[in-house]
Amino acid sequence: MADAVVIPGRRFGPGSPLPMYAGDVAEKRGAVVHRYEWTGEPPGPGPGVEAWVQGEVAPVLKGLPGQPLLIGKSLGCFAAGLAADRSLPAVWLTPVLTAVWLTAALERATAPFLLVGGSADPLWDPAAARRLSPYVVEVPAANHGMYVPGPLTDTIAVLARIVVAVEEFLDEVGWP
Repeated sequence: MADAVVIPGRRFGPGSPLPMYAGDVAEKRGAVVHRYEWTGEPPGPGPGVEAWVQGEVAPVLKGLPGQPLLIGKSLGCFAAGLAADRSLPAVWLTPVLTAVWLTAALERATAPFLLVGGSADPLWDPAAARRLSPYVVEVPAANHGMYVPGPLTDTIAVLARIVVAVEEFLDEVGWP
């Protein structure tokens, strides 16, 4: 049986819609989904955040057999170094592509990963995303929370689009 670890963002926990539904995709494929919650207050932006995130997530991975799928939202994407070190597939939701230590970790990755971001997110770098992975979903006008202007139903449609993209990514890479 496969495992998936959902790693929260700073404000968007593992039960918020984007990471929750991405985890549900893995669960529908037969995976045991581990929805991680931070044990303390995350540090502010800067290079120390990567070590803090990895220190939080590494013990979870140590207890899992095989090659779990990592699903991270924003702050949780700083676990990319762990994914690179362990050759783990991943879904990175709104990664902070403006942080050089995060893009460096993604450059080291040998397992496939999906990057999801919005064109109105100042932390998203579309050129870097396309350079780092062949699996990229960029939503026009979406902000860091993947909200788009207009009626809330438009944002819900974005969520549905992302769920489909996660399903297609996992199909394409053969996970699990």
